[in-house]
Amino acid sequence: MTLLLKDPEAVLDYAIDWGAQYLDAGDLLADSSWSVDPDEPGGVAVAGSSFGDSISTVQAAGGLPGRLYRIAGGWRYVDPIDGMSAYVKATSTWANYRAGSWEVGTLRGAGLVIGGTQVVGSRLAAIAGPSGGSIVDPESRAAIDQILAALRQHGLIES
Repeated sequence: MTLLLKDPEAVLDYAIDWGAQYLDAGDLLADSSWSVDPDEPGGVAVAGSSFGDSISTVQAAGGLPGRLYRIAGGWRYVDPIDGMSAYVKATSTWANYRAGSWEVGTLRGAGLVIGGTQVVGSRLAAIAGPSGGSIVDPESRAAIDQILAALRQHGLIES
């Protein structure tokens, strides 16, 4: 147990990394909770808490001078199942459990609909670059080639 001195006017941030000793490789925290003992008027209170992949954090506020308080933290682990999603605060992305592993930041779907209109759908067939013709415009051909390269790079058309 760690003993910390706290000014009653200050808010203390305290974090525990559960990963090294308690979580297996690839496991993530699903929740964390904190409690204070003794729970008394004017005593230390949990002002806020958060958790990331393997670290849970508490913000402790208040307290009475000369008193000893115990802050206890816990976490909840659940075995992932296919289709489970979790928000990863550190990267502001979603993680999805699929086929036995976590995919972080990958969005899967049949299409992207914005304002009731589909704006992105399945990948289309390859489009050949400009060639031939009776009038050759090198600047236009270069621009079209760049557009086609960007569409291929983003996976919107086949290569």
